[in-house]
Amino acid sequence: MVTVLEPHNELRQRAWDAAASVVDPEIPVLTIADLGVLRDVVVDGDHVEIAITPTYSGCPAMNMIALEIEVALERAGFHRPKVRTVLSPAWTTDWMSEEGRRKLHAYGIAPPQASNSRRALFGEQAVVCPQCSSADTELLSEFGSTSCKALWRCRACREPFDYFKCH
Repeated sequence: MVTVLEPHNELRQRAWDAAASVVDPEIPVLTIADLGVLRDVVVDGDHVEIAITPTYSGCPAMNMIALEIEVALERAGFHRPKVRTVLSPAWTTDWMSEEGRRKLHAYGIAPPQASNSRRALFGEQAVVCPQCSSADTELLSEFGSTSCKALWRCRACREPFDYFKCH
């Protein structure tokens, strides 16, 4: 069976693919699609609008991401694309793709746990070391190299590592 897409759907898919290829400037192994930051693509005639949701309010990477989306869409043949920031609903790590989680782990960053695995109030969560897979880890700092990461250390291999914070 062959599926024939309407021209509108083909344009939307082309725009989505172009926007989805944009890399997160803070974690260059992830695309904005991997992160779940890319929320929607609307094509209306010659106009295309991309909706993105920041991982954090005030995320410093969002301006760069919006600019890179515009460049990617213009290269794909879309003229004067519009990028709109959507704050509600707020982004959650649950929107991150499984592929994105695998990429984080391979890059040496412990991926976020699913929201139903979050720690209890004032409790410790078990973060698995991305180097040796040990769960014998400790939090060093709630603040890592970027606002979305915390600094942890593995007690087994003694290696420090970033953990992508859940929210």
